[in-house]
Amino acid sequence: MHRRTLVHSALAAAVLATAGLPAFAQAWPTGKPITYMVPFPAGGTTDVLGRLIGQKLGTALGTTVVVDNKGGAGGSVGSEIASRAAPDGYTLLGGTVSSHAINVSLYPKIGYDPIKSFSPVTLIGTNPTVLVVPANSPYKTLKDVVEASKAKPGGLASASAGIGTSQHLSLELLAFKSGVKFNHVPYKGSGPAIQDVIGGQVDMMFDTTVVAAPHIQSGKLRAIAVTSAKRLESMPDVPTVAESGIQGLSDYSVLSWQAIFVPTGTPAPVIDKLHAEIRKILAEPEMQEKLKNFGMQPADMSTAQIAAFQKAEVDKWAQVIKAAGIKPE
Repeated sequence: MHRRTLVHSALAAAVLATAGLPAFAQAWPTGKPITYMVPFPAGGTTDVLGRLIGQKLGTALGTTVVVDNKGGAGGSVGSEIASRAAPDGYTLLGGTVSSHAINVSLYPKIGYDPIKSFSPVTLIGTNPTVLVVPANSPYKTLKDVVEASKAKPGGLASASAGIGTSQHLSLELLAFKSGVKFNHVPYKGSGPAIQDVIGGQVDMMFDTTVVAAPHIQSGKLRAIAVTSAKRLESMPDVPTVAESGIQGLSDYSVLSWQAIFVPTGTPAPVIDKLHAEIRKILAEPEMQEKLKNFGMQPADMSTAQIAAFQKAEVDKWAQVIKAAGIKPE
């Protein structure tokens, strides 16, 4: 009798716990298509990752994942649309360091709170930038660069893919932490910017490893330092900024990153299921190879760790943007 009572009690508790969940959380996914919002135009890294992950995720969940591109304002337009979607597990958002850490301090009104409006699901991966100079540049170390910028009125000229990009903010964080001034020269994209660095029209540039690596390997550019906390496997001879020994730079780190979010209020069991399935997808050798081809370092964080990481990123870039007086284009 005692054992039977315990069994009935356990079953009753399970029923009550399940009854406490919304009906759609118990049944999710039902076969209804899931929208994977990409807040950037088609063809970019966020879009390509969304399509790769979305196809595999749809198969794993027994439904269809449809990628919907809503570009504009550095990812803010699509993110705002996603923030207003029903929190039912049928809307995912491909977020980045721009849309979910930088834009809130860069743009006066973005229509959403990068932390309060979303719950993190997965951190797909991170991508540092690398400081490069022309192959014939006299600068061989970060100390050379900093000392030369101190000595030159207005500082050394540093190109970027545009105001508020990871390339630009890598420079501004260097200036902020070292106390040294640089002359920021924004371009409309990495392509023309890095060509002017190769040609010697600009002294230097921070750029993603994806863009810079081929030019480093061909001998057109010299790599000075990477912005990750540790040296990269693909560039083992290139020191980190933190290794430079320059005062104030011991904790320097800049990572561009890709993540997946859902609107706040999405049931925890749904988030847990998404997190687990996407982790399996990202762990596949094929996906690991594709991430490396993007120049990305795979990341494996719990949702709580992602939330803490994101908050630290928001706080860091708010401080840098304010100190540098950066305004959107």
